[in-house]
Amino acid sequence: MAKPTQAKEPDNKEKDKNEGGGANSILINVITTTIVCIIFIGVNYFLQSNLLTTQLQSITAEQNADEDMENLDKPEKGIVLDLGDFTMNLSDIEPRRYLKANVAIEITNPEPDPTQQEEQPKASGGHGGHGEAAPADPKAAIVAEMEQYKPAIRDAVITVLTSKTSDELASTAGKELAKQQIAEAVNGIFDGEREVIRVSFGQFIMQ
Repeated sequence: MAKPTQAKEPDNKEKDKNEGGGANSILINVITTTIVCIIFIGVNYFLQSNLLTTQLQSITAEQNADEDMENLDKPEKGIVLDLGDFTMNLSDIEPRRYLKANVAIEITNPEPDPTQQEEQPKASGGHGGHGEAAPADPKAAIVAEMEQYKPAIRDAVITVLTSKTSDELASTAGKELAKQQIAEAVNGIFDGEREVIRVSFGQFIMQ
């Protein structure tokens, strides 16, 4: 009788090789997964940072725009110079029309130069006439300074308004154009020393 053949046991080297290959495969998978996770986290962090930065810039831009609008909404304040009442003929021929109006201009109020401020006279009183310097009113000083320009300014106002017809001054646009032309004429008189902020009409009657 023939002896049954016995199966050969696998070689130890081949067994170790197979076990080593499986371990290497697991290690490679772990490393690959780790790298992918790191890349994903990095990309996600980068995107989140950019998104946050963009949102912050947008909020800052909106806040700056709101502040600019608030500044625009606040009209510049100057010194008002009342030019008094005007009664004048308009350029209408038939029938003749005349205008009675009160005009005031608001001019800039620049910051005073301390090097050019003169010493104010001291108020007398007390013992021996000694007293403290009287406080100066810069607005009153500018109004007093503008009095020398008043005749020329009134003449400019009359020149502008008498060149208009009653139809031109009847509309809001016509009045605004007249104010703009008065401001330009008065700025020419000031020659850069002051600037007209706005022109205002008080009483405005055409007959």
